[in-house]
Amino acid sequence: MTPSAPPTLADRAAAAFAAYREGDRERMGELVDLLTPILWHTARGQRLDQATSEDVIQTAWIRLVEGAEAIAEPQAVLAWLITTVRRESWRVLKRDGRSIPVEEFPETEPDGLLAALDPAAEAMLREDQRVLWRAVSSLSERCQALLRIIAFIDRPDYGAVSEALGMPVGSIGPTRGRCLAKLRGQLAADPTWSTP
Repeated sequence: MTPSAPPTLADRAAAAFAAYREGDRERMGELVDLLTPILWHTARGQRLDQATSEDVIQTAWIRLVEGAEAIAEPQAVLAWLITTVRRESWRVLKRDGRSIPVEEFPETEPDGLLAALDPAAEAMLREDQRVLWRAVSSLSERCQALLRIIAFIDRPDYGAVSEALGMPVGSIGPTRGRCLAKLRGQLAADPTWSTP
């Protein structure tokens, strides 16, 4: 018996959405938890700031709840949400008549890790984060968007990544490899980057 592949992000989203439409209202929370990271990076990839990205994503969720029955196939919910976030982002940018600059990547504390470290280790980790995000921010916008999604989504679905970034599925892997190689090169050349 051949082991089956784990369900993709689109498969998990479709199952949660189908259950929600069948009356299990708790599954909407699962869908939100599952898809918000990719929607976040889709909005940020359109060069929206944090507050505007939050508004755009909230609008997409409201539209989904209001029009859930209009989505004929649950498997389409991921693509529908990504498309809605992109269109709403464009609408906001057009309305404002300008491009909203994206601030530097936040130096967030991953899962309370810093709280468990001694002060010297915490200072070193924070400096490494600054160096890393400085190197990431010097990459092309395409590389930044791709690495944000690949880095922060558990088992990214290349179909969803393709939809979110407007990239052919076949180019995601090679582009990811080139972006990571550029990032490694920049970090290797930075004397402030500490290696384990």
